[in-house]
Order: sequence, then C-alpha cells, then structure tokens
Amino acid sequence: MAAYEKRRAGTAPTPAASTGLGNEADFLLQAGVTAMVREALLKVLEARPEEPVSFLADYFERLVLGSPGAAGDATAELPGPSQRLARALWYVHLAHHSHRTAFDSNAGAAYEALGAGGRRRKAGVDGRLYTELLRRICQHGAAPAEAAAALLGRVRCRDHEAVPFDVFRYGVLTCFVLLEFAAKADALFGVLDGGCGAADGRLCQAVLRALQDALGTGHCSLPGRYLEVGSKLGPDGLALAMERALQDRKLSTSMSRDEFLKKATALFVAKVKPVE
Repeated sequence: MAAYEKRRAGTAPTPAASTGLGNEADFLLQAGVTAMVREALLKVLEARPEEPVSFLADYFERLVLGSPGAAGDATAELPGPSQRLARALWYVHLAHHSHRTAFDSNAGAAYEALGAGGRRRKAGVDGRLYTELLRRICQHGAAPAEAAAALLGRVRCRDHEAVPFDVFRYGVLTCFVLLEFAAKADALFGVLDGGCGAADGRLCQAVLRALQDALGTGHCSLPGRYLEVGSKLGPDGLALAMERALQDRKLSTSMSRDEFLKKATALFVAKVKPVE
C-alpha cells in the first residue's frame, strides 16, 4: 500500500498541469474543438443521414485531409483537382436543395474547396472544374444521359472562364433539380405501365402534354419551381387527360420507360434559363 501511494505521489500532476489552459471548456474553446464539433453536429442535423456516426467519421476525415499541411508540411501543396472535386461533391450532397440556408452554406463551402489556390495557381473556380462537378452530380440519378448533356450545354462556362458564385450555385442547384424531376417522372411512369415495363403510348403522350402545359412558357431563374408542377397537374387533371386519350380509337404503340424519361426531362431542360 505504501509503495502504491509512493508511485501515485510521484505521478500526481502539479496544480499548473491540472489547470492547463484553465478549465476543460476553455481548452476546447481555445483549441477550436467547440466550434468544430458544433459545425459537425449542424451538418448532421442538416443532412439527417441514415448512419450519423459514419457520416461524422467521414466528415472529420475529409476535414483533416482537406486542410493545408495535413501531411505535416505547413508549405505542402494543396489537394489537386481530383481531391478538390471529390470534396466539393461531398459538400453539395450534404443537404437537400429545399433546405435553402443549409444548401447555400454547403454550396459556398464547395465553391471554396474547388477554388482553393496554391503555390502554382490563383484561387478561384474555372469553367473546367465547374463543368466537371456538374457532370459528376448528374451521374447519380435517373436522369438520361441526353438530358444531362443538354442541361450542361445550357449552364456550363468556358474552360478558362472564371465562374462567379451565383453562377456556380445556379448550375449545381439546376443539376439537383433535374435529378429530382427525373425521379418524379420515373415514378409517374411506374403508375402508367403497371409494372410491365412499357405503357400505352396514348396515355404517355397525354401525360407529357399535361406536363408541358403545367411547366408553362418561358424560362425560370429558380429551377426548383419546376418541381411544383405536380401540384398543378393534380390527380383530377391527369385522370381527365388520360381518359380523353383512351377515347381515341386509333391504334397506339407502347412507350418504354427510357423514351418517356427522355421526353419528360427534355421538357424540363428546355425551360432552364441558359447561363449568359
């Protein structure tokens, strides 16, 4: 017992060491941990992932790897284009575009990550990286490749052109809206085909005409507005259009899911305001 007390006395911290920078809260605050954890928790609440712990682990890993001098060299070169694109892509997926404040914040973080400068380049986002980010966003979802390519043609910038943040945000937002619009069109076709993989062409054309009428004329600077067309269509309006189509006694060919999605998303892309 005496030996244990002697060892304990030899390892006991001094009063100065026990206080450190003050109390625990002061230490966390001065080290920046409090703000970092608060920001991480806000990201969790914004994104509401299915696996919050994995989300946090990924968040802190990217935070460390994306910081200058992460390899131990304070003058280390910042991440290359591939790393910056991956980090920007991760940021823009953190929150749904309907959560405007969170989405705008994440878009700003993505813009900064993508445009980070280094010893050999000036800070800023150029058209090449911007367009590549949009292309990667459009890869994940039900949007046909033709629709994604047509959309990029309307919102892209020249490779060496400096991209302002408002253009960057508009392009990113429009891509996400296209993906959601395509998903809604896909769900609509699932009602038309009854699980058979092909639907009556008359019904599909009637629904596409109703969709076109709901989209209206002209261009809109707020792409998210086009997701509200479902409320304009309404079940009664769709039912009436489909009933009229079925009264047509002309022979009708079937329409595949791919063809329907291409036609539906083409209607959306045609309404997107081009970047000038």
